[in-house]
Amino acid sequence: MKLINKDSLKSQQMSICFFLYDGVEVLDFAGPMEVFSYAGFHIFTVAKKKEPLLSQRILKIIPDYSIADAPPADIFAVFGGNDDVAANDPEVIRWIQSRDKTTQSYFSVCTGAFILGKAGILDNLTVTTFHRSIGSLQQQVRNAKVLENVRYVDNGRVITTAGISAGIDGALHLVAKLKGQKAAMEVAKHMEYDKYVPNQGLVVGQP
Repeated sequence: MKLINKDSLKSQQMSICFFLYDGVEVLDFAGPMEVFSYAGFHIFTVAKKKEPLLSQRILKIIPDYSIADAPPADIFAVFGGNDDVAANDPEVIRWIQSRDKTTQSYFSVCTGAFILGKAGILDNLTVTTFHRSIGSLQQQVRNAKVLENVRYVDNGRVITTAGISAGIDGALHLVAKLKGQKAAMEVAKHMEYDKYVPNQGLVVGQP
């Protein structure tokens, strides 16, 4: 099978900042990382400090950057797990807000939406999150419309997804949006991700 030629995509290569923290869910970030990597995006990881993190008490991760030296990125991605670590850290939230002018779009998986919510990025949007956290997110971001039973919600600049495996669907949707449906289907086929069905999420259509 012929995969996407990453070299041919360099001129339009998008950069994605994966913000990670202690207790982040493995599949929340690893699934989308696989998708974006195969699609030819430039991915780098950032944490509050440049020291090893532990994901689900299993996987040690050494971030590429800390919030003190992280470069700008086209897309900011954040994930679920022990999200309170980041959502309740004023320094992290201020850092996310400080990058808004250089960030083209946002992508969250599962309860990573709470981090975006704390930064004010979900205000007045239609969003989703992990199915057990729908009510909690609605309480936190009262002016947002939080939906259940949807794999992802695309507001144009902000894409939020439901829990864990739904992040793969949202990532494939973002690939299709930026590089075309053919590219997304090739990535899904390479990953043997038979569950992917184009347009199975909600596209709100806001700019």
